[in-house]
Amino acid sequence: MPKSRGENGQKNIIGPKLKILRKQHGLSQRDLARELQILGLPIDKNAITRTGTDKRCVADIEPKAFAKIFSLPCDALLDEEGAENPGK
Repeated sequence: MPKSRGENGQKNIIGPKLKILRKQHGLSQRDLARELQILGLPIDKNAITRTGTDKRCVADIEPKAFAKIFSLPCDALLDEEGAENPGK
């Protein structure tokens, strides 16, 4: 089965925002993976890397976990506008 892609061929829309938020919060990829594992998501550092570089599709439960970690509404991650400053 072919992998899903957005209109512009991207595999996810949260990758750029995720990288910005992670850096704003002083989290390494490994730190973020650990936070996700605490929430019960079996995601490792490599999955975070692939998500941030648009090489991985994101499961529907992941934005909710990212939003919880960064204290944001899910819409802030899923909205394609405002990628430069998602935490504001």
